[in-house]
Amino acid sequence: MSPRVRAPSPALPSPVRRATAAVAAVFVLSGFAFASWASRIPQVRDALGLSTGELGLVLLAIALGSVTAMPLSGLVVARLGTARTVALTALVAAAGLAATGLGYRVGVVPVVAGLFALGVGNGTWDVAMNVEGSAVERARRRAIMPRLHAGFSLGTVAGALLGAAMVAVEVSVAVHLVAVAVIVAVAGPLAVRGFLPGAGPPPPGGRRRNPLRAWTERRTLLIGAFVFAAAFTEGTGNDWLGVAVIDGYGADAALGALTFAVFLAAMTLGRWFGPALIDRHGRVPVVRVLGALALAGLALVVWGGVLAVAVAGAGLWGLGTALGFPAGMSAAGDDPAHAAARVSVVATIGYLAFLAGPPLIGALGARTGTLHALTLTGGLVALGLLVSGVLRPTADPGSGGDRGREAAAG
Repeated sequence: MSPRVRAPSPALPSPVRRATAAVAAVFVLSGFAFASWASRIPQVRDALGLSTGELGLVLLAIALGSVTAMPLSGLVVARLGTARTVALTALVAAAGLAATGLGYRVGVVPVVAGLFALGVGNGTWDVAMNVEGSAVERARRRAIMPRLHAGFSLGTVAGALLGAAMVAVEVSVAVHLVAVAVIVAVAGPLAVRGFLPGAGPPPPGGRRRNPLRAWTERRTLLIGAFVFAAAFTEGTGNDWLGVAVIDGYGADAALGALTFAVFLAAMTLGRWFGPALIDRHGRVPVVRVLGALALAGLALVVWGGVLAVAVAGAGLWGLGTALGFPAGMSAAGDDPAHAAARVSVVATIGYLAFLAGPPLIGALGARTGTLHALTLTGGLVALGLLVSGVLRPTADPGSGGDRGREAAAG
């Protein structure tokens, strides 16, 4: 039976309460920044006269920026600490937003440069905020990471709604994105003032370990494999569920969007209410039960035969995938001494799934049909279930030291 997260103390110290609010704000702000850009993609495409293929290449700049930054983000966070890293990368992301908003009237090159900077900022920001979230989780002695990721989702909704409003009232892309950049540049550094004071860099003269060594740790790589499976499962639902329902069941666009909304709503509810289950039963049992629900949901979507059954399956799929990614981030951050390096590794591996999933399902779907291509996702869910035992919390997450943890991972 996996160790359980200890019950919270009756009253949380003020610094922990402040840190909880601060890291939640940073998650929301990150989602808001990204969705603000995404909401204006059609206008940028039209202004630049890009074809679908050319737009895909331009959007690749964000992914390249993130993939470039994430493997090295452990080094950055270990040296600067989470607060200074988020403050710095919020400025980088803001600069990328502003450059994109101002540069699209000039040509493609400024947009690509701005999106690359946005990717670099978001990639390192993502790792730092997950490290801080893990530290807050340990301080509270209860699971909160899924709710933090739900906060990111709420931020994307807010950014998308604001973008829709800006389009409706005909505010230019430049004004919109520069205004969002100012908000990010101001709010990010302000929010991190509430971060835990102990989440900074090691003291001068303190023993350091090269953060890149995390890439050689068996437990860390296995957590990365689990997160890869979770991210692939989540990303496939985000990118292909609506298309699969339309193509496979002959549904109209509105019903395809409704099915996707059911998936998102179930995932958000799972992330909001899931921490209580983790506190009561432990990470591994909860993740395994939800993984089984995801498999059942996928089966109903692919082989349900009736649209109503597929919609119900989408709900089970969304619920089943809700806790995988955040639970992996928590597991990577169990040991505060090496949390930055390990979260960096796991986040990088997970992000590769978000990159690989869409083209892989697309290529398979061209041969088998989009609906049946989703069976590949079921194989990834099975892989996640197979390695899910690695999420078991280490003997004493707050004590540091590796020997007991390596034994637990083995």
